[in-house]
Amino acid sequence: MVSFLWSFFFIAIAEMGDKTQLVALSFATKYKPIKVLLGIFIGTALIHFLSVIIGEKVSALIPTHYLKTLIGLSFIGFGIWTLKGDTCGEKEKKWNKLGPIATVAIAFFLAEIGDKTQLATISLAAQYRSFMGVWLGSTFGMVAADGVAIIAGIIAGKKLPDTLIKYISATIFILFGVIIIIEVIR
Repeated sequence: MVSFLWSFFFIAIAEMGDKTQLVALSFATKYKPIKVLLGIFIGTALIHFLSVIIGEKVSALIPTHYLKTLIGLSFIGFGIWTLKGDTCGEKEKKWNKLGPIATVAIAFFLAEIGDKTQLATISLAAQYRSFMGVWLGSTFGMVAADGVAIIAGIIAGKKLPDTLIKYISATIFILFGVIIIIEVIR
């Protein structure tokens, strides 16, 4: 229980103001909040599951600079996608295999690779050696923090014009992608 509570607390605090919290806000202006929250939960549960395994068993699987480069490029891609918009008609939507939940889950999974909350989860797993406590605590801590961002996204979505939201969201994605790639280059 201690590992769950500390993991929940540390990850929720670490997530405040983090890029993925801003990503949650952006997605919440585009998709239904429950779908965003479910996508966050799935992506976070998967990456934190792997993080706990890494923390308990392995020091490193893939060089961080490769992962961060992939993450940066994916964020730029999400930004461009946001600018382009979803223009498919009803008939095309039926065949679209990557809906909002999968989009958010993939974005969160990739965004968390090498992120401070992933590294914190690895550290907590190494410290507590309580797989379920750290995994569930870190996952629910992150979902709780991102839930705050979703609420902010809902409020912003009602008060801001769609075009402004689209440009702000795209800018956030592209900016974080560029920042991540610059970190790799340094």
